[in-house]
Amino acid sequence: MSDRLKDRVILVTGADSGIGAACAARFTAEGATVAGIDLDEPQKVDRGWIADVRDSAAVEAAVSDAAGYYGRIDGLVNAAGVSGHGGVNDLEEEEWDRVVDINLKGTYLVSKHVSRVMLEQGSGSIVNLASIEGIVGFPSQAAYNASKGGVVLLTKNMAADFGRRGIRVNCLCPGLIETPMTVVLEDPAFGKLKERFVQHHLLGRAGQPEEVAAAALFLLSDDASFITAHALAVDGGFLGGFAGLMGPDES
Repeated sequence: MSDRLKDRVILVTGADSGIGAACAARFTAEGATVAGIDLDEPQKVDRGWIADVRDSAAVEAAVSDAAGYYGRIDGLVNAAGVSGHGGVNDLEEEEWDRVVDINLKGTYLVSKHVSRVMLEQGSGSIVNLASIEGIVGFPSQAAYNASKGGVVLLTKNMAADFGRRGIRVNCLCPGLIETPMTVVLEDPAFGKLKERFVQHHLLGRAGQPEEVAAAALFLLSDDASFITAHALAVDGGFLGGFAGLMGPDES
């Protein structure tokens, strides 16, 4: 490993598992001081806070505490997120609210408070976790598609607002990544959905959280100093020609 994030303070949400935990581990290896927010106390960070990203007061308190403790926040990765299932015809309102509030509102709330710290210091880099499902529509994924599409456009909005004030904002759009959130695809109720999903990735496999963390590292680092408002697909080639081909399981 190098020291691409040496002396920088990076805040990661969803830091206790999956992509968030992989980001925390990689950033630490690259010399960063990593602060984490999660529903459970993050284990792979220098200091962690327990907070629900939907709770504005809890988020504000955690960010204020982190900024006060470290004196600055140089980077943010909004990795907290949940999956969902259902079309608009059968999706319960409570489920819509849960998915959109965590994935989109949570990204907004954390970014709101962290961006204020970054604006005061005149620098920073924010990486939001969207999805290939924020770019193309998937069957029975109404809330998830909407929330991740919102993250992509929110990213571009933030980049427009903050670019001339020293803050870059980008997002990652992963394909199928092997995380606790995607374990649900192993359920027999989904038939051969996971197998078919994997087959639509040009590399012929699912990705690993560490591969997404490597992309986040790039966007946070000075190597990406002239990149902002970008939605980077980390999808094994899914969007390279197979998007939109996944219809109902006919097996």
